Amino acid sequence: MTTPFHYEPGAAPGPVPPPECPAHGLGVGPGGLRRFYGPEAERDPHGLYDKLRAEHGTVAPVLLHGDVPAWLVLGHSENLHMTRTPSQFSRDSRRWRALQDGSVAPDHPLAPIFTWQPICAFADGATHERLRGAVTDSMGRIDTRGVRRHVNRYSNRLVNDFCQQGRVDLVSQFAERLPMMVMCAILGMPEEYNDRMVQAARDMTRGTATAVASNAYVLDALTRLVQRRRREPAEDFATWLVEHPAGLNDQEVSEHLRLILIASYEATANLIANVLRMVLTDPRFRARLSGGHMTVPEAVEQTLWDEPPFTAVFGRWAVGDTELGGKQIKAGDALIVGIAPANTDPVVRPDLGDDMAGNRAHLAFSGGPHECPGQDIGRAIADVGVDALLMRLPDLELAVEESELSWVGNIMGRHLVELPADFAARPPQDDKEPPSMGRPNTPRQDWEVQSTVRHTAPTPGRATATAPMSTTATATAVDESGTPAAPSAVGGIPQQRGESAPARLWRAVSRWWSGN
Repeated sequence: MTTPFHYEPGAAPGPVPPPECPAHGLGVGPGGLRRFYGPEAERDPHGLYDKLRAEHGTVAPVLLHGDVPAWLVLGHSENLHMTRTPSQFSRDSRRWRALQDGSVAPDHPLAPIFTWQPICAFADGATHERLRGAVTDSMGRIDTRGVRRHVNRYSNRLVNDFCQQGRVDLVSQFAERLPMMVMCAILGMPEEYNDRMVQAARDMTRGTATAVASNAYVLDALTRLVQRRRREPAEDFATWLVEHPAGLNDQEVSEHLRLILIASYEATANLIANVLRMVLTDPRFRARLSGGHMTVPEAVEQTLWDEPPFTAVFGRWAVGDTELGGKQIKAGDALIVGIAPANTDPVVRPDLGDDMAGNRAHLAFSGGPHECPGQDIGRAIADVGVDALLMRLPDLELAVEESELSWVGNIMGRHLVELPADFAARPPQDDKEPPSMGRPNTPRQDWEVQSTVRHTAPTPGRATATAPMSTTATATAVDESGTPAAPSAVGGIPQQRGESAPARLWRAVSRWWSGN
């Protein structure tokens, strides 16, 4: 079925209820178009995707906050085409016709997402290559084995905080904290990790009344870091970005550090929470793990198909009149990358119960030149973090009925509010030595795990002033649901956990998966 997508500059495509009217809370707006916000979209996004797919096919007209029209791309191949063709679908939000004619005000609820800034997230072509080249080259110097040591140490410290209580909220006490601890260390500001930083990172993406203040808090910390690294270089990501031959100024460095920190934190926190929920609530998941048919990294990959950390990314803007999925797209139209609906597209996934092990064709990290290059680090934090948690607490069980779990949603995704779990209380483990990104591998402690992740580990090193800037296709963006990492080209394979691991650890894990 094809539905015309009417757009009249400066006016909604039909009668608009007053701001206080309850009709704003309904799922259908002016012109009969479905709202991509509000209770229905937040409560049952997958149900909304199914309705839109049935009514419109692979590209559907929707309404954003304030009943502003946009296109939601539902099809897998259509999303790939859109993300891979910046000549037709730009990341430059200044092209948006609704902005040009005043239909979207500067104080629009989505302004923090679409307001143009001189950073890679809104750039195409040569500008994108320069900025993303600096980011990607700096990511290439991250020592992934050092990241694993951080994840192990920090996971152990977090578990120590609650292991004597016998009850934990795995969202607020683990999933939301571990990524921030690791990312602060990678960026070079471990001293900035605290509860306020965690809260600010989550608050910035939710369109709350305090989002501006939260953004200012984070940016102030990053600005101080950039100024310090100009004076005192170190072996960390901030220094590598400051010293890159692309010559980013202080504002550009600070803004890109903020982009990396917030995108990576949000994506990885959601991913860890979603994996743990699947482990504790899905019998199929648990059975495959207990039977040895799926490793933790494979469980993470399955979760990226079923519950991607970002469900959608806004946006793309049509450079000129074009066609996509049988719909006529006009120049200046806004489009939304539909990550979650693309992952459930019947063309690529006719049976949602199929095992997707080994299949990385999902769009959890978007695609094209703005695909997240840091996805392997995000996977590593989730792989090792989840494995380390289950190693310490193999008897974790959901403490409430699954029906009692709830989510908070927005245009970009939905976040599990709480994941309460019970376990047998136990004493903390010793962890006196602080982790270090630059140290050689140390002897493993009993609680340390090294999940099987199939990528190489680049070796860190200081760049020289004459180092070439990356302009290849691998210099892709972190601006879409990204977690910074190194798409590795050099270095050795991280040590794999295999049959040489202590037998008693394997027995503990086996007993937990078996329910004994």
